[in-house]
Amino acid sequence: MQVNWQGVYPAISTQFQADGSINYAANARMLEQLIADGIDGIIALGTVGENASLTATEKREFLQQTVKTVAGRIPVIAGCTEHSAAQAIDYIKAAEQIGVDGIMLLPAVVYRGTDREVLVHYQTAARATRLPIMLYNNPVSYGVDINLEMTAVLAEEPNIVAIKESTTDTRRITELQSRFGERFQIFCGVDDIALESVLLGATGWISGLTNVFPRESVMLFRLARAGRINEAREIYRWFMPLLRLDTIPTLVQCIKLAEQLLERGSENVRLPRLALQGTERAYVEQVVAQALRTRPDLSKYQAVPAE
Repeated sequence: MQVNWQGVYPAISTQFQADGSINYAANARMLEQLIADGIDGIIALGTVGENASLTATEKREFLQQTVKTVAGRIPVIAGCTEHSAAQAIDYIKAAEQIGVDGIMLLPAVVYRGTDREVLVHYQTAARATRLPIMLYNNPVSYGVDINLEMTAVLAEEPNIVAIKESTTDTRRITELQSRFGERFQIFCGVDDIALESVLLGATGWISGLTNVFPRESVMLFRLARAGRINEAREIYRWFMPLLRLDTIPTLVQCIKLAEQLLERGSENVRLPRLALQGTERAYVEQVVAQALRTRPDLSKYQAVPAE
């Protein structure tokens, strides 16, 4: 199965009203802004989307509204964060009917499986759908590393087509390419190693801070892919304090506060998360303010076309 997933894919936030209900109108506005700003696709209901804080019904309604708003203009990949393969299959089948373009599949959450258990989870879910699937490898957050030997087994599943690589070890990108060639589309999943990952051959970047600064994200990615390293480094150095916000436990709150500061969304989150206070909040406000004061003038960079 060939899937042309490439480019910058923000992991979009789920916008909430003050009472905790989903604000679909705000999410639609956010999506329209992101598409206008040139992003290449989206991840809906990933970590930034607070997947685990939504009910099964809310997840389906959110995907319906997202697919309706996007209307085929960019790929919509749905995050799948479930406790068991059976629950994952129910979710994936619903997402397939709704019309998403693919699934970003996590290992079963809560229980930390053995290698064999993780493989069976992925195989069982993949074989229940015709949708293309992206493996989400994040041992830092989920305690499970889909290592090269496990990846070799999953390479036998034709609809597993991509990997969101979030080990934080950029050597893994080279190892995957050396072992599997072009079998998988490899996405960088950690914001503060984005440039390094692209230079090593990652063809996509799933990003949290792209929600806040999409034009800068797209320009950084395209400059890097075009080999214009000095220009890419200029943007990357400016961006780095912001990108670091994506690598800490409160990343969702940080990103949503930054969205609010730029009037792209609201900081409202659902329990167990709480909005930032005190020094944590002041730090995010300071980083965003500094970024706005020193924001690069993208017009000085000759346009780089999308691939």
